[in-house]
Amino acid sequence: MKIVVIGGTGLIGSQLVARLNSLGHEVIAASPRSGVNAVTGEGLAAILAGADVIVDVANSPSFEDTAVLAFFEASSKNLLAAEAVAGVRHHVALSVVGTERMQGSGYFRAKLAQERLIKASPLPYTIVRATQFFEFMGGIAHTSMREDVVWLSPAAMQPMASADVAEALADAVLAAPVNGMIELAGPERAPLAKFVATWLGETDDPRAVAVDPAAPYFGVEIDDASLTPGPAARIMPTHFDDWLAHHLPTQVAA
Repeated sequence: MKIVVIGGTGLIGSQLVARLNSLGHEVIAASPRSGVNAVTGEGLAAILAGADVIVDVANSPSFEDTAVLAFFEASSKNLLAAEAVAGVRHHVALSVVGTERMQGSGYFRAKLAQERLIKASPLPYTIVRATQFFEFMGGIAHTSMREDVVWLSPAAMQPMASADVAEALADAVLAAPVNGMIELAGPERAPLAKFVATWLGETDDPRAVAVDPAAPYFGVEIDDASLTPGPAARIMPTHFDDWLAHHLPTQVAA
């Protein structure tokens, strides 16, 4: 099977490419560095020729409201149009659990716009929504800083390892299109503040943590339902403590 991974050199894409390659498939990691730009359409026709499945795990280089919406709209429209011409049989895209509940954020409005373009396309598709990755705990702390304190919401989250996301994506790629959505999550549900504070402690980060129900998550006030999946979600196996034990701080920061 020929599989093209758009964003195939990033955190998720590189692990997905390795996993699918190990299973004997012809896998191409496509990105601007390899001459494929989904936003402009450059290189798409050539790379999609003969492809069976396209996986879109690309992310916007900017989270500014206008820029992120332009990125996901342009890249999705170009990809779906090129796939229709090439006769691609399955479009798989990575999205985020809770996207429709986070519409106060420009990033999540852009992800919802991407999902709607996919659903409106005649192409068979599977949208895989994942919860936050363990690798993002440092980024959440960084964006939650105010006056030298990390302000965090006590709302629940159920994060997961990026390797587990790649494993579940590979399963979706090799299965028939569901023409709908699959949700993924980690095995533990706990307050966002607990996960981030644990990460800070394990990485010897001295920043103080304050818990406030009004503390925003990327600009949006959240509750226990905002970031957590529904009851049908696939629960992946890696626990946060086990993941931390195998990832040094330098690896986490990278």
